[in-house]
Amino acid sequence: MPAELGGDRVSDAPRLRVAVRTLCDVTAREGDLDHRFTPSPSAREGLEGHREVARRRGAGYLAELPLTGEVAGLLVSGRADGYDPAANCLEEVKTHRGELSRLAANQRALHRAQLRSYGALLCAERGLDAVELVLVYLEVGSGRETRVSEQATASALMAELTERCVRYRDWAEREAHHRAARDAALEALAFPFDDFRPGQRPLAEACYQAAATGRVLLAQAPTGIGKTLGTLFPLLKAMPRHGLDRLAFLTMKTPGRRLALEALARLGAVSPSRQGDLPLRVLELTARDKACEYPGRACHGEACALAAGFYDRLPAAREEAAERRWLDREGLRALAAEHGVCPYYLGQEMARWSDVTVGDVNHWFDDHALLHGLARENGWRVGLLVDEAHNLVGRARGMYSVTLRQRDLVRLRRAAPAALKAPLGRLQRHWQALVREEGLADAGEPGRPAWRQLEELPGGLLGVLQGLAGALTEALGEHPELGVEWQELLFETLAFTRLAERFGDHTLCELTREGRGRARLALRNLIPADFLAPRFAAARSAVLFSATLGPPDYQRDLLGLPADSVWREVPSPFAADQLELRIRADLSTRLRDREASLGPIAEEIAAQYTRRPGHYLAFFSSFAYLEAALTRFGATHPEIPVWAQHRGMAEAERDAFLARFTADGRGIGFAVLGGAFAEGIDLPGERLVGAFIATLGLPPVDPFNEVLRERLQARFGRGDEYAYRVPGLVKVVQAAGRVIRGPEDRGVVVLLDDRFARPEVRRRLPGWWGEPVMPGCR
Repeated sequence: MPAELGGDRVSDAPRLRVAVRTLCDVTAREGDLDHRFTPSPSAREGLEGHREVARRRGAGYLAELPLTGEVAGLLVSGRADGYDPAANCLEEVKTHRGELSRLAANQRALHRAQLRSYGALLCAERGLDAVELVLVYLEVGSGRETRVSEQATASALMAELTERCVRYRDWAEREAHHRAARDAALEALAFPFDDFRPGQRPLAEACYQAAATGRVLLAQAPTGIGKTLGTLFPLLKAMPRHGLDRLAFLTMKTPGRRLALEALARLGAVSPSRQGDLPLRVLELTARDKACEYPGRACHGEACALAAGFYDRLPAAREEAAERRWLDREGLRALAAEHGVCPYYLGQEMARWSDVTVGDVNHWFDDHALLHGLARENGWRVGLLVDEAHNLVGRARGMYSVTLRQRDLVRLRRAAPAALKAPLGRLQRHWQALVREEGLADAGEPGRPAWRQLEELPGGLLGVLQGLAGALTEALGEHPELGVEWQELLFETLAFTRLAERFGDHTLCELTREGRGRARLALRNLIPADFLAPRFAAARSAVLFSATLGPPDYQRDLLGLPADSVWREVPSPFAADQLELRIRADLSTRLRDREASLGPIAEEIAAQYTRRPGHYLAFFSSFAYLEAALTRFGATHPEIPVWAQHRGMAEAERDAFLARFTADGRGIGFAVLGGAFAEGIDLPGERLVGAFIATLGLPPVDPFNEVLRERLQARFGRGDEYAYRVPGLVKVVQAAGRVIRGPEDRGVVVLLDDRFARPEVRRRLPGWWGEPVMPGCR
């Protein structure tokens, strides 16, 4: 009998509900897609803008007024931004940046439709015959309000809202039918194999319980048990039983998306005929630069044929996409081509209507995350699945960090239009003054530092950056020919000023001088918990899984997970006799000992290769160390085939590197620990029989990492562990995990450093590895 998970079902939510914003998104948009030179305020700026408008109003002003009404068979609801009962004036507040005249016509039409819909609900609820309607546009830089006012009768507003609801109702009825069919199918969904793999069922049960109780689960589960299927299946089963509206499967890299799509296909979401047995809408979200059909063109109707008339063709494309259900990258692209619409923005639209979205972690966790925004807007109960979650700390730090480079500003200033020369010149002067004040030398100049931690943000420079952002916004509107580099400068400047507003002990402000006119000013996030905690709170439940997720306190602290988060470690299905573990306790790979280590490492690799010829990976802490080891090995053992990772490898080069690992081949691939070949690759059986790891993977002891250690010590009392030991050993275990991929695999891992013999380090290694052989130990 197929395996199933059980549980209680929650009651169905009322059918045919719609939010005002969704109703208007579907029925009020028309004309061209237009995303030119109008950088939107951040969600934080938008929220603060709404609060500022409310503060300016009188004491009787009702902010965030909830409104609900049944219209043409739909329960329509939303929150009007503000209502003044004394003046009988209803307001809808919209924040913007730059000149209001540049706001796209379809955006203005959408805003007016929303306001008039709220007006109809207000009049019906309060028995009003008429109301004054005001669109309030707030420019976030200056705080200037622009008011667009109109008088409207209740009868006209209700007639308009009724017409919208009638147009939307057919779509809503089909959506309700789809939800009912989806939930019924998921109730009956069976595991696609006769039984679970060893370890897979405990993982699935823990995931189901997390969804049932609304908690975060940290699941450390070994490679080879089928984590992707073992997490997706229980979350799909939980959707109807515990009222989950959407699932988001979030990955760190493209291979993770492929595995998720393959698992969904295995569960019946799609078949070779492109129509699966499971009525589940699956969407793969792809980065804009990879989805764009015309790179380099601006996103508006005058520049791109796929943007011209986009909203006029969108309804037909949306309906067919919903009917097809399976929207991976290629399927979405083909459908978009049939309807003459942009595939990227069609994907953005279908994120609103898909049951399972497969995409990068930034789609939920970064500052402008699409899925997080949709969930908040629509009140979704979302289940998150985060694959390879041991990388989330590092990825999140990157999301909430930004760097400005002086050389980019100098180069752009030479070709700047007149309106930008002055603000760029002011920035250059402030930058030079800051470098002088901090006493920074060129990198490598003895006696003076080239790096400095700034205890406070440079206030004068921040003011100049804000001025530059305003000037760039104006210039890009006036001169669309300026192009991508200037837009990128604007986005970086805005990102810097936004992060500066939230500056605290979670972030480091650093100034680095790399040469004359080549300084870097950066805000580098150290503790992402402060930014991520609200994102986890916004999800109904979340499952973070990886083969190397421990220790749990590290993840809880740095990711800002709730106090009731659950830790589960799934036992490995592998046995100690599958892996020969050797620790060279007579070797040191510390920086001072690198040169002396090269000969012994070459001999150890050659000896192991002689004992068991086959394919091996040899990992080193840096490209410099790798290159030195490769040179020594090639000189002493030229008969053994070798190939190496190099800096900046293109995707085709990475594929060629891995293609060398054939089942009947031999040789050694030299790679960097923590790089592209140290995790996320699968070389089962004889394709890889062993790995050498010539480093503990510890980050370098440099000024930045010492500041990180101090901040982590101050916040959590575990500075050394969190800054150095945990990140290093995670890399080691990930790299070693390339060797044993299945129950039939046999292999060897050689750890080349005396520190691996220390008890506190060995305790961090997987328990199933067993006792090591330690040449050189007495």
